[in-house]
Amino acid sequence: MANKIYAFLGPHTSGKSTMVSQLMSMGIHYIPTVTTRVFDDRYAYKRRIYQTVKGDQYKTEKLIVNNTYQANSYGLRKSEVLDAYQNHKISVTLMHDVAGIKQLQKFINQDLVTIFLMIDDEVFVDRMLRAGCSNDEIRYYVETADETGEFEHWRDVDFVVKNTSTARVALEQILAIMGLVTLVPQSDFDNLVK
Repeated sequence: MANKIYAFLGPHTSGKSTMVSQLMSMGIHYIPTVTTRVFDDRYAYKRRIYQTVKGDQYKTEKLIVNNTYQANSYGLRKSEVLDAYQNHKISVTLMHDVAGIKQLQKFINQDLVTIFLMIDDEVFVDRMLRAGCSNDEIRYYVETADETGEFEHWRDVDFVVKNTSTARVALEQILAIMGLVTLVPQSDFDNLVK
């Protein structure tokens, strides 16, 4: 089996950071996203996933993916992608748009698997409200998503996982896509369903 890199894509609040965090806690290798964005306390949990650097340092990075999203730069270091590809059977990373996926595909096309985390409008707004976002912030994210076509990026990926229920349900689907589930003997299965 060739080493694979699974790239997650989805609109704001779709659960990309949550899924990556859970996969990391299971021991799956993560290729960090370098960004110029500074996360406020509301999004402090993202500091574990993203590596924030100053704009002048970002410009000196050797990146294989380099994109701008909501006035911040996001990228993947070439050295970290190569390390993942050469030394880890499975790695995960985050993407912010289809352009980033296309940049990564040029480098590792056949061993890149893309997964879109889909949410509906109701879940989108509910998660924004629970995160403490104001109506103006929610409006901004909705307008940005509409302008950039974020909700339509599912058309450009290998798999779509609808993440409108619990994180566990989405995680189980992702693990199945990654081939990280095993079949149990029929007798064990019979005992599970009795």
